[in-house]
Amino acid sequence: MSGCRHGLKAALLVSTLAIIAAPWSARAGEPASAATAQRQTAVAQALPFSDRQDFEFADRGFLGTRADPLIKRADGQVAWNLAAYDFLKGQAPATVNPSLWRQAQLLARHGLFQVSDRVWQVRGFDVSNITFIKGDTGWVVVDPLTTAETAKAAFDLVTEKLGARPIKAVIYTHSHSDHFGGVRGIVDQKDVEAGKIAIIAPEGFMKEVVSENILAGNAMSRRAQYQFGIMLPPGVEGQISSGIGQGIARGTITLIPPTQIIDHTGQELMLDGVKVRFQYTPNTEAPAEMNFYLPDLRILDMAENANVTMHNVLTPRGALVRDSKAWADDLTESIRLFADGSDLMITSHGWPRFGQETVKTFLGEHRDAYKYLHDQSVRMLNLGLTGDEIAARIELPPTLAKDWYNRGYYGSMSFNSRAVYQRYMGWYDANPAHLDPAPPAQTGQRYVAAMGGADKVKAMAADAAKAGDYAWSASLLNHVVMADDGDTAAKTQLASAYEQLGYQTENAIWRNMYLTASDELRGGVRKLPVSMAPLDILQGLESQTIFDVLAVRLNAEKVGDAHLTLAFVFPERNERFVVEVRNRVLVAQPSTDTDGVDATLTVARPVFLDSLFRGTSLLPKILTGEVKLAGDRAAMGRLTGWFDAFPTDFPIVTRPK
Repeated sequence: MSGCRHGLKAALLVSTLAIIAAPWSARAGEPASAATAQRQTAVAQALPFSDRQDFEFADRGFLGTRADPLIKRADGQVAWNLAAYDFLKGQAPATVNPSLWRQAQLLARHGLFQVSDRVWQVRGFDVSNITFIKGDTGWVVVDPLTTAETAKAAFDLVTEKLGARPIKAVIYTHSHSDHFGGVRGIVDQKDVEAGKIAIIAPEGFMKEVVSENILAGNAMSRRAQYQFGIMLPPGVEGQISSGIGQGIARGTITLIPPTQIIDHTGQELMLDGVKVRFQYTPNTEAPAEMNFYLPDLRILDMAENANVTMHNVLTPRGALVRDSKAWADDLTESIRLFADGSDLMITSHGWPRFGQETVKTFLGEHRDAYKYLHDQSVRMLNLGLTGDEIAARIELPPTLAKDWYNRGYYGSMSFNSRAVYQRYMGWYDANPAHLDPAPPAQTGQRYVAAMGGADKVKAMAADAAKAGDYAWSASLLNHVVMADDGDTAAKTQLASAYEQLGYQTENAIWRNMYLTASDELRGGVRKLPVSMAPLDILQGLESQTIFDVLAVRLNAEKVGDAHLTLAFVFPERNERFVVEVRNRVLVAQPSTDTDGVDATLTVARPVFLDSLFRGTSLLPKILTGEVKLAGDRAAMGRLTGWFDAFPTDFPIVTRPK
């Protein structure tokens, strides 16, 4: 929101927004060490790389791809480069875990694939898949990618290869932006409003779309830079995958609200002559999610509840912990309802599974992995183990770990087991020594002093690195860097340790996080261009949520003992809110009585949203009378002066004094 004199940008940052504007940038990397090369060789010898079924499934039905690898935005910038991962066609180098290299090779395949007589997918145009089901007169489209640009490019390819057909329905399988964000690239809202196109989504979809990542969105966006390797260029010493797709397109996120809601399992719709039977699966991979089955085609779509990798129960960028028990239980229901009748399975990421026995085996063993994760984590916490102790012990049994799709390219057993612990027990492990931990910088100073000073700690870390123990080396050096952000030698040492850990890990997003940390230790935090929140999503906000966003931006120290009461009126919605700041908290309530307030702002809500989330000043509109400010005008200025402007580049691997 902007006050009368000064602009205050309160940008809403959904975690994907930082990705949209991020440039790929060069980084100076080190080669793989001898210890890392030996570790990669051991992985190559331990896993069944002769199993080529996934490659056969991923290549089956390939019909071609775009001639121009560059998918561009309206401003001429590249939204997606299909050629960015061409380097994956070779053998795994020592700087990449060979198992992760294999996964990245599979996910890098791009183009149009025929899945069955009536189903096609465009894969590799974004982090997710877009699916086209042939109806009687047009297309039923499933999950239209993250951005309008990539979705349009996918639809153009379909039209080029299969002929022009209109879109009759769009299915959003769940509430994450990579499954709805491209909808305006392929659908005109006027056709939706006219009833020509149905938009189908699970119950709670809009609520989750506009609520997830809002209050903590700035911190989640910053952490997403690490998770997805946003600042890393694709390459053998950089970003090679996100584990479930190569990366996220840098384009325009859009949204058209659903016209039909799925709220129970067994619900059926006839979409352009295609019978679709739904399984409602809330609180699994997303708070609002659903699978569906095409009984006449014997095809099962498992959305993102089943994947080509173990998924995250808690995403490292930050989110509410997912319910691993509900996830496993709904997979059990999927097996009971659909496994015996499915000859083919598709998902929102990765490649299909062909054959009834293949589908049934996949669902059973994938379910078992999540159930094992949940049950054994809970068993161990009931034995008194802490989250870290559980993470150090838990491993999938060999019968499940042998399956490529249960391996940890995106989620991992260690990270997920901590999430299960957190869901049931919280962050505290019951040890009173951890009741009141000191901040990282202070802890670092004390540990470094206790170990004999920075030089001694750096020498110990160097010895650990020489022995190939990069995790311990990083732990030691982290204390030095936290204690003294100006210790360039320690930061360089720590960067090298993180680099080798990144090269070694099988997990794509762990690699991204290690290598991003290394990059920032060497060169500092890179500034991102300012990203604007998608208007489609902003318009879906409840008015109460707008004031909730303001409440978490209120700087209590700036407020002091002040007291303020203001009214906000949105005339076109017939809404009135009274906002009171007292005891250094902001409380907003709908109210018909706005008498006795210090000031009243009467403004169309879209104008208010533009000011709040895009930093547009209200002053010109106040001067013209389009926006009315009555009462103590200085009161509104005082309010805006109390809000923090959140930095998008706060430090993570350092704590500068």
